[in-house]
Amino acid sequence: MFKVNDYVIYNSMGVYKIIDIRKEKDINDEETEYYIMQPVYGNNLTIKTPVDNTKIFMREILDKDDAMSLLESLPEQETIWIEDDRRRNETFKTALKEGDSEKWAQLIKTIYLEKERKACIGKKLMKADEEIMKAAEKNLYEEFATALEIPIENVVSVIMEHVS
Repeated sequence: MFKVNDYVIYNSMGVYKIIDIRKEKDINDEETEYYIMQPVYGNNLTIKTPVDNTKIFMREILDKDDAMSLLESLPEQETIWIEDDRRRNETFKTALKEGDSEKWAQLIKTIYLEKERKACIGKKLMKADEEIMKAAEKNLYEEFATALEIPIENVVSVIMEHVS
């Protein structure tokens, strides 16, 4: 169980801070314990989800050491490009929803390299690939910023320091 002030990845929607845990009556008039969370970056939308909700993915963010370790592993990270558009879209969306930081990094690197390759021959990425890359970047950058205690706008330069 998470505690108040814990940072979590919520349903692959980014980093949220648990601001309260409270008991309330649910729609069946039963006492249920809820996490009350707010996104760390972006809007001020407060989310309330039952503590025992198994349908929503939640995990603690990486700690500082794990975030640094992932950063340092980026140059060796394998890419996973799949030529079949439909299969690639399904595979990438699944990887995005799994909420695994390493898979997010792998998606970003894979799609970024393909984008560069296509740009060299005057082509562009498919819109679906761009959207998946943006979602993976948002999630991973928020997690890195929170774990490393740096402003989110500095994440890309920190990543570039480790990959070049």
